Amino acid sequence: MSAVVPAVRFGAGGTDPWAAALRGASAALELVPSEPGGAAEPLDLHRWTATADAADRTTLDGLAGPLLDIGCGPGRMIRAALDAGLQATGLDAEPAAAASCRAQGLPVLRRSVFDPLPREGAWGSLLLLDGNVGIGGDVPAMLARCGALLRPGGRLVVEAHPDPTRDAAALWRLRGEGGGESDPFPWSQVGLPALLRAAHDLALERVWERDGRWFVRLRSL
Repeated sequence: MSAVVPAVRFGAGGTDPWAAALRGASAALELVPSEPGGAAEPLDLHRWTATADAADRTTLDGLAGPLLDIGCGPGRMIRAALDAGLQATGLDAEPAAAASCRAQGLPVLRRSVFDPLPREGAWGSLLLLDGNVGIGGDVPAMLARCGALLRPGGRLVVEAHPDPTRDAAALWRLRGEGGGESDPFPWSQVGLPALLRAAHDLALERVWERDGRWFVRLRSL
């Protein structure tokens, strides 16, 4: 399955609120639907920029390296995986995210998951947390791409939207403090049932909840 790589990165363009937040210039972010009438959703910037919490650490159970954290942001899960003894690398198309990781001495690739990557078909584990399964606005295409990156028997951990009824793909903007917004970008949100339907080419190993967050571990066939 092929995917259209989004022309605009998450939170980029306009006032670049995501890059500004990564540089410490914003303490609050909202995901704002481009269509009128939709409700804005606050994003947990504090959790993304803190160290991995107990729920985060459960995602590493049963994983083997080399591990790739897709949409790694400032790198909390790279650090957690390294601390757990895993060979781990982050992946993020946002220059400010890659710069943040490198400033901490964390290994990171600055490119899209849909770009050619090292170890195609040989990654032991992949992480898609914090809604990153929605990158590009096409969940089946994202899961197919992950399947192509994994070696046979490799594992993928995906975080689902906490609303089990959610199954939507749309254009969104990111809004930072002061009201500045990014350009529109495609993004999908899927609760657990929709995620499992989209993952039909991967074997289901585990579903669990921790601290109100829902996770799925899948295995490449």
